[in-house]
Amino acid sequence: MVVPSRGRNKESPPLKPGQQQQQQQQSPGASPSRGRRPHSPGKQGSGGARAMRKGGGGRRGARGDPRGPYREGPAADGERDVLGRGPLSLLRLCGERLRVFIVDRKAFITKADSNIWLTFFLAVFAGVLHWCHITTLFENDRHFSHLSTLEREMAFRTEMGLYYSYFKTIIEAPSFWSGVGAIMNDKLTEYPLVINTLQRFNLYPEVVLASWYRTYTTVMDFLGVPTKTCWTVNRGKGLSPVESCEGLGDPASFYVAVIFLLNGFMMSLFFIYGTYLSGSRLGGLVTVLCFFFNHGECTRVMWTPPLRESFSYPFLVLQMLILTYILRIPSINTGSLIALCVSNIFFMLPWQFAQFVLLTQIASLFAVCIMGYIDSSKLQKILSAHMVSLLVCFILMFGNSMLLTSYYAASLVVISGILEWSPKILKRRKREVYVWVIEGCAWLFGTVTLKYLTSLVFGIADDAHIGNILKSKFIGYKDFDTLMYTCAAEFDFMEKEAIKYILYSLSHTGRYEKEERFNHGELVFHALQLLAYSVLAILIMRLKLFLTPHLCIMASLMCSKQLFGWLFYKVQPKTLVFAILALMTIEGSANLRTQWNIMGEFSNLPQEELLEWIQVNTRQDAVFAGAMPTMASVKLSTLRPIVNHPHYEDAGLRARTKVVYSMYSRKPASQVKRDLVKLGVNYYILEESLCVSRKRPGCSMPEIWDVEDPANRGKIPLCTLMSKDSRPYFITVFENSNYRVLKIPKE
Repeated sequence: MVVPSRGRNKESPPLKPGQQQQQQQQSPGASPSRGRRPHSPGKQGSGGARAMRKGGGGRRGARGDPRGPYREGPAADGERDVLGRGPLSLLRLCGERLRVFIVDRKAFITKADSNIWLTFFLAVFAGVLHWCHITTLFENDRHFSHLSTLEREMAFRTEMGLYYSYFKTIIEAPSFWSGVGAIMNDKLTEYPLVINTLQRFNLYPEVVLASWYRTYTTVMDFLGVPTKTCWTVNRGKGLSPVESCEGLGDPASFYVAVIFLLNGFMMSLFFIYGTYLSGSRLGGLVTVLCFFFNHGECTRVMWTPPLRESFSYPFLVLQMLILTYILRIPSINTGSLIALCVSNIFFMLPWQFAQFVLLTQIASLFAVCIMGYIDSSKLQKILSAHMVSLLVCFILMFGNSMLLTSYYAASLVVISGILEWSPKILKRRKREVYVWVIEGCAWLFGTVTLKYLTSLVFGIADDAHIGNILKSKFIGYKDFDTLMYTCAAEFDFMEKEAIKYILYSLSHTGRYEKEERFNHGELVFHALQLLAYSVLAILIMRLKLFLTPHLCIMASLMCSKQLFGWLFYKVQPKTLVFAILALMTIEGSANLRTQWNIMGEFSNLPQEELLEWIQVNTRQDAVFAGAMPTMASVKLSTLRPIVNHPHYEDAGLRARTKVVYSMYSRKPASQVKRDLVKLGVNYYILEESLCVSRKRPGCSMPEIWDVEDPANRGKIPLCTLMSKDSRPYFITVFENSNYRVLKIPKE
């Protein structure tokens, strides 16, 4: 039976007598409205491919303590009379008082419990709603349920495919531990080097998910429960049919399902966070609605699920909630510090950028401390938790030296030293401004100096490009690596309209502080953290990921009696809040409709042809080089060795990539070939689009090379020459509309 589904049809062969009931039991997830019948509930197939979005077409077609009875006058005299009448009357009176006390306490506990359960229920509801939202957007964008195994792998482009490849390695290994051993001794990613990818690439999420997947499939197989249903998909357009599998038994479906569940949990945390910070469930509602109304500015998980932020950011929300609790309570208990430490670890392990976010956090905490809103002993305990979590991550990442040589680690040490020695050296009152300036300058100078010295001692230059990116923002510094970042739109400055909105928000935050309504350290901390996120987002637009959700959290404060109690005597808080939300809904609903209207299909037929040609026509040990996004797909889908990849945070890898990208320079072909042979490359994948595409002036690959290699400026780019005739230094062995494979003959 063939059923149209966005241009693709899923079909199955005719059923034999007696098979229909059996297959219906095996496919409980099949939707009758799709009219599909299962094809083969078991192994996943390879075949077909797609990798770019196409519009339309395709296969889509506050609480109080109840008061107890209060007695006075004659009634009270009566009680004194009873007390003088003997033990029995005294016992009766005590029993009555005990009963009243129990009833009163029970009523209070019941009320408290009902409030807690209501908050919990609303948080779960928000989480489920967000899970449904991002799952739907992802499916609408890619039609993921109808993709073959190869197509789903191609959908994980650039570094997403690199990360997913390690998940695939572990689940396909003979055992879990042999798979872990394989990624700890990886020979394919940076040929001919053998690297520990757990140390380099923050891959613990893939390790955990692979263990869960293997456990799930093993248990289901033991119980005899099918984990996936496979279909034959007719792709149309003269393309061969492919097999598509649905269900958690499909590795890619399991992988993205867990990511979306985690980010649903994140929305539950946002509701609890907004409720706790504002002291009202209405504040939690405001936070959640603000997040949804600005969803495209708050997260990218629905478009790029395998990115590190998808695993890491939910734990930052948890960490900030725990930190808010610690700042609000008068004294810290051990359990809170342990929770803070654990959430730090879960935030840092999956994402190499987490250390920079935590740097802004402890800088904000230090500013709150020197202004006198929290005492130094509390900050010292918080810093101790950070140090422990940093050490644990250093160990779990097999001694990744970037953690110990980071600005974050240096700042922890410097702030601890200032808190210890400043009271002894600067004998003064806490709130003198000149002391703030001295301590602030000591922190800045000490952090930069210590970072430089530790990097020098350990010989680490992996994060040197970050300083160069900042230099490019202020003084126009340019080099090859910097331009590779700054030419991307997400690393550009933020839009002027967004900057105006940020300045408006910060000015109002400053006004509240001037009105002395920030009487607690956690509110001052959140204001300073907002300022830090604003600076980051203005410099690098991609970092709106931190700013916009934090603005949603700060929006919950409109429901805070601490800040707006004076206003709530005049206006009902619910009336005011709902009026504001009604105004927000106008623009917010339009944003949501824009997302819901995205209907596309992931398709990249040229890359499908390329990958299938590689699988059939090259040896398993053939070494490939090319553009970073394409190399991730080659490694993932063909398991061929590659010499460069999209994880650009390693100094050695950046040097390799520069050699590989010299094909798009104006250097002589003989020199480029010689450099590629030194890397051990057998095949080079040339993409003509990189040779001619230009996002903005100065950002095409030949123009980037003009900055790096001015001696050859003005010559014809080598990629252009190779597109016409690759001989005698290279041999063209494959060519289609997007890709050209150049074989490098042995000398």
